[in-house]
Amino acid sequence: MNYLAHLLLAENTPESRIGNLLGDFVKGRIDPKISPYSQDIIKGIKTHLKVDQFTDNHEIFKRSKQRIYHSQGRFSGVLIDVFYDHFLANNWQLFSSEKLEIFADNTYTILRKNYYQLPEKLQLILPRIILENWLVSYRKIEGIKRTCQRLAQRIKRPNNCAHRRADLFEIAHYDLQENYQELESDFLLFFPKLVKYVNTNRHTF
Repeated sequence: MNYLAHLLLAENTPESRIGNLLGDFVKGRIDPKISPYSQDIIKGIKTHLKVDQFTDNHEIFKRSKQRIYHSQGRFSGVLIDVFYDHFLANNWQLFSSEKLEIFADNTYTILRKNYYQLPEKLQLILPRIILENWLVSYRKIEGIKRTCQRLAQRIKRPNNCAHRRADLFEIAHYDLQENYQELESDFLLFFPKLVKYVNTNRHTF
């Protein structure tokens, strides 16, 4: 799952949203005794990791990966995460009673207020996230295209062995368009199962 899905699956508290987002930025085991984060943020990070684990092992997600595997290979999972955020944004009303624009603005406010708790990597990109309104931009193919281009730029960093795949990432939005109906059907089958999993098991994370 990508940013939007993780944020939606968080509990409706600032700490939970922060933690569920930080799962992409905090690596390795977290020791609560020495962690700079509160227990609620740590729980959010753990929820993020459980969501990723459930997603990566689910047969529907694997089927989605297979639909673009011929062009994206082992990076297909990264792109399906992004594509699923597109379908979530487009079907937002099925999963939230709050308008996406309001949800996004509230999230940006939380992140601004807690700026100094965020990892440096997230601090650096936060102004761009807000300025370009990433969470809402996922609704449009153009927004997904820009996301794929950002991923390609990360791959193009010096000494990255995946550099040769960057060009494929830059045009990965075509994989979305060519498999649009099938991928949306996959998402609409999968996401309710993920929501149920999180709601049922949240207290154990």
